[in-house]
Amino acid sequence: MVFSSIAGYILAVDQVVPSDLLFLVLGGYCIVGASNSFNQIIEKDKDVLMDRTKTRPLPTKQITTQKAFWISVLLTLTGLFMLYMINYKTAFFAAVSVFLYTCIYTPLKPITPLSVFVGAIPGAIPFMLGWVAATNKFGIEPGTLFMIQFFWQFPHFWALGWMLDDDYKKAGFNMLPTGNRDKTTALQIILYIIWMMIVTIFPVTGLTGDLYINFGSAIVVFILGIIMLILGINLYNKMDINSARKLFYGSIFYLTLIQIVYIIDKFL
Repeated sequence: MVFSSIAGYILAVDQVVPSDLLFLVLGGYCIVGASNSFNQIIEKDKDVLMDRTKTRPLPTKQITTQKAFWISVLLTLTGLFMLYMINYKTAFFAAVSVFLYTCIYTPLKPITPLSVFVGAIPGAIPFMLGWVAATNKFGIEPGTLFMIQFFWQFPHFWALGWMLDDDYKKAGFNMLPTGNRDKTTALQIILYIIWMMIVTIFPVTGLTGDLYINFGSAIVVFILGIIMLILGINLYNKMDINSARKLFYGSIFYLTLIQIVYIIDKFL
């Protein structure tokens, strides 16, 4: 998430302001930490039930809930202050991110798989946040960066949900769109990959303001998208955890690589 915000910042600036970049990194780190720590406070009783989370500090009583709460508050206030030192819009979007993740996404997780759609919003904000930090403006450019990471969230998180479905269900979480590892879930993953591919190459059209990539970079980004699509189709065909794992890790490399391609393209 922090890397995404740095990428968005570099794409927007003509000249890096070291103090702004430092505040962005540290503030963003605090905001991500705050969101995660609030999440762990809310889900501490459910974390005990899952193998993936049962060794976290709260389930193992390495720290009290009260201390965890004040750490979360401190991280939130520190992060927002640092981002406010850049500009108020950056702090505002960060505050929205914490609120959505903590107050809407987390409580919705045991209720409906639609929680993933809500969670995709704070998950997509960092890429956009870097641009807003650099320009103090929200427009088509940061909106496009937001949409890239928004659509990316679904194959990324549903691949993780596929891998950990049994563990999630121990705590009463149905994180997959249908609630099961089935063809419909795999098909939805493929559809979101296609939307993601479209959005990532759209800046080549010149319709996204100051955010633009040349044709060569668009080809590279498209090829990376094809690789993601192949991984999604592989999951649809095989319907196994190993295929989901390949898609999950592939999605991490994909996001990082397209951000690097965008940055390189700017300086060509």
